[in-house]
Amino acid sequence: MADKRSQRPAHPLARSRPPERGRPRGGRPLPPGEHFLTPGATGLRRTVERRSAAPLVFLFGLPRWILPALLVVLLLVGFAVPSAWGGVAVLPVLAFVVWLAYMSWPSLGVKGRVLRVVLVTFLALLAADRFGAF
Repeated sequence: MADKRSQRPAHPLARSRPPERGRPRGGRPLPPGEHFLTPGATGLRRTVERRSAAPLVFLFGLPRWILPALLVVLLLVGFAVPSAWGGVAVLPVLAFVVWLAYMSWPSLGVKGRVLRVVLVTFLALLAADRFGAF
């Protein structure tokens, strides 16, 4: 019985062609560089970086306009809707900005860090306002 299965060709959908080296499926090639991970990172940073590698490659493979357009729409909904639904729309934007700020923090200078802290604070205050904290 096992011999029959090994002789039978796999279903066309079950066979997946591996992506070209350095190129996510269906997207543009990855930027040049050694790797995604911070050298010498340990603990939480190492775990977050390892788990973030696949989502970053996926996001890089999307057309360039999709993610910014989605974030702008969610932010506009957050500004326009003065109820909890506006806060719900701001939360994914806040989560995305916090995630990217955390990922890029080691490579930033003082100005970049201050800008990210200001942006995260603004988005958190906007979400809190929409949820009725003020």
